[in-house]
Amino acid sequence: MKQKLITLTTVALLAILVALPLLFIILQAIFPQFSADSLSGAFTGIAPQFQDPQLPAMLGGTLWIAAGVALLSALIGLPLGVMRGLFNLPVPRLWDLIFLIPFLTPPYIAALSWMLVLQTNGYLDQLTGIDLNDLLFSRSGIVLVMTLNIFPVVYFAVSRSLLASGQRLALVARVHGATAWRAFWHITLPMVAPALAAGMLLAFTLAIEEYGVPAALGSRSGVVMMTVGIEKKLADWPIDLPGASLLSMVLIVIALTGWWLQRRLVGDKEVTSVTGKPTENMGATLGIAAVPVVMVMALTGFVAVGLPGLSMAVTGVMSTLSDGLAWNNVTPQHYLALFSQQGDALSALGTSLSLALGASLITGLLGLLISWLVVVRQIKGRSVLDALSLLPAALPGIVVGVGLILLWNRTFWPVSPYNTWAILLLSYCCLLMPWPVRYITSALRQLGGNLEPAARVHGASALQALRFIVMPLVFPAMLAAMLMVFAIASRELVTSLLLSPAGTQTVAVFIWRQFEQGSVGQGMAMATLTLLAGLLLMLTALAIMQRKGRG
Repeated sequence: MKQKLITLTTVALLAILVALPLLFIILQAIFPQFSADSLSGAFTGIAPQFQDPQLPAMLGGTLWIAAGVALLSALIGLPLGVMRGLFNLPVPRLWDLIFLIPFLTPPYIAALSWMLVLQTNGYLDQLTGIDLNDLLFSRSGIVLVMTLNIFPVVYFAVSRSLLASGQRLALVARVHGATAWRAFWHITLPMVAPALAAGMLLAFTLAIEEYGVPAALGSRSGVVMMTVGIEKKLADWPIDLPGASLLSMVLIVIALTGWWLQRRLVGDKEVTSVTGKPTENMGATLGIAAVPVVMVMALTGFVAVGLPGLSMAVTGVMSTLSDGLAWNNVTPQHYLALFSQQGDALSALGTSLSLALGASLITGLLGLLISWLVVVRQIKGRSVLDALSLLPAALPGIVVGVGLILLWNRTFWPVSPYNTWAILLLSYCCLLMPWPVRYITSALRQLGGNLEPAARVHGASALQALRFIVMPLVFPAMLAAMLMVFAIASRELVTSLLLSPAGTQTVAVFIWRQFEQGSVGQGMAMATLTLLAGLLLMLTALAIMQRKGRG
């Protein structure tokens, strides 16, 4: 009875967060007058959209860039994740924190930071005379900038999978005469394949729904992505809600194709550890290889985090961009201005952090229940439940916002979250649900199917097995996903711009409005302050968890 109640509650929550907004988007795509409460003219808007001459360029640009980001993310994240998961690195938690920072940085802020560094007369040009303007404003430049923000999904998926499954089987292979390379190729890599595929799929879907980077760099590089096309349909007059909904349906098809391909490649190849118990500090010793490994990790961190972070911090203390890098151009005025606007900046920071915390807790718990029902309990309709939990990764934030408006801005609801902070929380939970589901599902597949049945044989209920057996074993992956949800939710822009009620500002909205007003320095100052606040909260959470673990 309790399991049925959990199943019904999980399905109901997932329907509210994902299915109903998606349904209203589909209805808007089919019925052009749906927003005006009319079902007339069904399907009449489809043909004109597919006859749009811009569609092939948008579709081709989206697929090319997303595939490039997924592959490059794997090339960077796989070796880094393997080094983190298999070896005893110096200060291992430091590397995790460093590679979480890209998620704390809004993509449009990262793109602007790279523009300030690499463009003609940028910081790099001023310091070294090297001008990488042509690389930045190109298709390859867009892929590179997006990858430096996205590759940590692969790093965390691979490293957490290896930390959960350990290397007992690889050590057994070494004892029986296998070389280190053969043990990695035939033992470790198959075990990490589901996590790698999940990470690459998330990288792919994050890339196809990204708006900030292609909007900032695409116009000067001649690259058009579907998210930019959707935004134009919603921003340019006359507003084309059916066209935006139809383009979002195309993105959903692309994401589902990637999901199907992942399941075809690794869905039936579950390789589990011997006991399912995560290893603690059982990594191999690097020895003399520690120096080059640490250098590779540090170089990647400097390029992905250090350079754009320095650009952000430097711009936040520069009086004007035109005066360039000079001591007489340094000023604290942008930071002082943040605290002199009747509390707007601090209020926006508090709102964003509160909503991000709520979204991480809700998606973490709901993701655990969904993964448990799909992988462990294997309920009927689990494929639909799994697919529905993935769909938000394919929905651009602006389309999710439109779906929530179409859903909740109706007179027949007795109570509605529309025009309250709750609509922002719903949008964040909808957009970020795939993170906990994918990470926890990958961790559950590593545990095998014998632990919970063993607990049930010894008298434990399904809920007791979930609470005392399953949850402690997948908690590292769950925590990693929740930290990422917190990081991304704290800087979410598009739905915040679309759904923020009057009088409510998030950090992203505050920064965006500063840029619109030409206050780039003040916007970067706020971005830097937000980044530091997010890092402080993450360090505090990790310290508390470590203390509980010792206790």
